[in-house]
Amino acid sequence: MRARTHRDYGVSAGITLAAALAEAGLYVFTTRQAATSAPPGIEPRRVPYLLKALADAGWIIRLRRGLYAGTGKLPGGVDVPAFVIATSLVSPSAISHFSALAHHDLTDQVPRVVTATTPCRVVTPSMRSAPAKNGRHLWHAAGLDFRYITVIARRFGFGIESVWLDERFQVSITDRERTILDLFALPRMFGGLGEGIAVLDRAKDEMDLERLIDYAISYDSLALAKRLGWSLEETGTDPSLLKRLLELPASHHSPLDPGRARRGRHDSRWMIIDNRGEERV
Repeated sequence: MRARTHRDYGVSAGITLAAALAEAGLYVFTTRQAATSAPPGIEPRRVPYLLKALADAGWIIRLRRGLYAGTGKLPGGVDVPAFVIATSLVSPSAISHFSALAHHDLTDQVPRVVTATTPCRVVTPSMRSAPAKNGRHLWHAAGLDFRYITVIARRFGFGIESVWLDERFQVSITDRERTILDLFALPRMFGGLGEGIAVLDRAKDEMDLERLIDYAISYDSLALAKRLGWSLEETGTDPSLLKRLLELPASHHSPLDPGRARRGRHDSRWMIIDNRGEERV
């Protein structure tokens, strides 16, 4: 019979620790939280070693330095949803863009990358070691890819709701109207303005248009407000709802699709350049 090694004891004690964390509802946890919540018999100073032993053995997942996620391999443990991992890696953050579109059933596409918005400057591990992939850096953790879009703080402060994914996990995510607004804030992320107009056309009867317009004004981007107003009018929205957007003062024409050349028909009502047919820049 093989004698138990120091490493075996480390894994055994680590499993006891991780089970206690799961019982306490700590499915994603920091080293400090693990040390504070360690059960009797496990000295807090040993916790970093135990977590490393567990991660090396595949019982838990190291997300980044000092942050771990439990797994379904543990007694009482569960696999942590991708959305929870995303908002735990960077805090504060909220699930957004393509991931939120899919969550709200606003697209048939299945995103391969989990996307979140944050007011923080994010430095991914890849930024320190490799060039950007397809022009952007992704954060790879737990076998998944995560992308973070940084916005200024005042643009992060609205249109975010907290939803329960199941009886254990709650996550912040942009609500339906904010998710649609982001289609027009960063149309290039979605392949151009066409996706935003298509979503508006399909979903305008299922969303709160007054809230969407409030969000557009709160975003504090005149170009975005005019782009959204023009698109809402294009999809047959009641003109009386668009008055606040239409009357916003603009001193110059903005491109309808900021990812294309600034050429096309000038719409002086909306102060928009309809450049949908122009080549991308």
